[in-house]
Amino acid sequence: MLHIGCHLSSSKGFAAMGDMALSIDADTFAFFTRNPRGGSAKAADPADGAALIKLCQNKNFARLVAHAPYTMNLCSADSGLRDFAKNMMKDDMARMELIPGNYYNFHPGSHTGQGVDVGIGFIVEALNEVLPLAEHTTVLLETMAGKGSEIGRSFEELQAIILGVDEKHRERLGICMDTCHLHDAGYDIINDLDGVLNEFDKVVGLNRLKACHLNDSMNLAGSRKDRHAKIGEGHIGLEALVGVVTHPALRHLPFILETPNELPGYAAEISLLRSEFHRRMV
Repeated sequence: MLHIGCHLSSSKGFAAMGDMALSIDADTFAFFTRNPRGGSAKAADPADGAALIKLCQNKNFARLVAHAPYTMNLCSADSGLRDFAKNMMKDDMARMELIPGNYYNFHPGSHTGQGVDVGIGFIVEALNEVLPLAEHTTVLLETMAGKGSEIGRSFEELQAIILGVDEKHRERLGICMDTCHLHDAGYDIINDLDGVLNEFDKVVGLNRLKACHLNDSMNLAGSRKDRHAKIGEGHIGLEALVGVVTHPALRHLPFILETPNELPGYAAEISLLRSEFHRRMV
C-alpha cells in the first residue's frame, strides 16, 4: 500500500488537517509547526491533538511528518540566531507531544561561511539539548540540495551529525530523503536508484530512513539549486519517481508531496501515484 500525502495548512488545527487529508485520499500529511518563515506558534489544543490521533488510528494513517520553519538555523554564525532556533525547536518538541509517535523534520542549516565542520558542531550541540525532550517524537534530518552553505548535501555530512550526537539520544534521530534535493545534489536517482540507496545504507544505514519528500525538480542533476516541480513535469520525471515509491527499500515509507500545487493539484498527484503504484505492484 502506498502511504502518501502532502503539506497541509494547520490554520484550522490538527483534526481539520486529518479531515482535509481524507478528502484527497491521503493517509499521511505534513504541516509546519509554525509559520514557515519562523516566529511564534499559536497555542495548540490538547483535545484537538487527541482528535487527530484518534482519526489517524481509525483510518490507518502512516506517521505524520511535521516540518520546522525554513528559517530555523541551528548553525548560524550569529549566536543569537542559533539560540533562537534552538529554543524554537524545544518549543516544537513540547507541541509534538500532543500528537505523539510522529516525525519532526528539519533542514540541518547553513554554516554561513564558518565551514562544514564548525556548522556540524553547532547542530550536534543543539540536538544534544533538544533530543532529551523528544520523548515520543523521532527527529528527522533532511537531505539537502547543497545550495550556498547548506549542510546535509551529502550522506557523509548527515552521518557526521548523527555520530556527533550523544549515543543515548541517537535512537531519536532519522533521515527524511527529498527526491528533488538528492537529484539537485548530484545523486543519480533516475538511472541508479539502487546504487544511491546502497551508498546511503553503507554511510548512514537504511534503518535511519523514515520518510521521503516526493518532488520533481526544475533543475538538471547536480545543479544544487533546490527548485521543486510538479510530479512528471521536471527533470526527474514520473517514471523515476514511481520507481522511488515502489522500491522495496522505500515503499513502506510515508511519502510527502511538496510540489507547487494547491489542494486539487495534490489530489490529482496522489491519484496518479496510487494508480501507478498499483499498476507496478500487481
